[in-house]
Amino acid sequence: MASTTTATETTTKKNPKKTNLLDHHSIKNLLDESVNEIVKSKGYPEDVRLSNVRLLIGSIIIAIALVAQFYKKEFPANRDFLIGCILIVHTKEKNAILFTYPPEGSFNSTGLIVSSKLPRFSDLYTLTIESADPKSISARPKVEFTKSVTKWFAKDGVLVEGLFWKDVEGLLNDYAKEPKKSK
Repeated sequence: MASTTTATETTTKKNPKKTNLLDHHSIKNLLDESVNEIVKSKGYPEDVRLSNVRLLIGSIIIAIALVAQFYKKEFPANRDFLIGCILIVHTKEKNAILFTYPPEGSFNSTGLIVSSKLPRFSDLYTLTIESADPKSISARPKVEFTKSVTKWFAKDGVLVEGLFWKDVEGLLNDYAKEPKKSK
């Protein structure tokens, strides 16, 4: 009888994902990394264009700040430029943790935006999946769930990946369903 264990399952069994349960940032980071892994494993290639633009803008801002720091005159009045950069990041990225292209061979012409929230002092993790192009004819309605992170972690901080994967895959399946037609 052949073994059906995948490389991911083998790695997971050897190195369980563990976090500090008292640090909501590390909990969110671990969950977000797992979501990225799950979505990519379902055939959605990552779209890194926005991240690259953000890195480029950040590098330009750092260069401007360095020049301004060591220039003999006062820092230039570039407040409008900086506010514009912040607005672009805030309006486009929001709480996004992953941008994707559509799966290869798919009839869908739009990728996904996967977003998450874990408010400070809360155990409620919200995961949202929506179309990267909501105006596209192939865009589907946004789906989300909100669950307590206590459902996915053991007392020692180890992520119970099977439960988390099941929930995220369920949300992906909900997104992929044909929307109900109104009569």
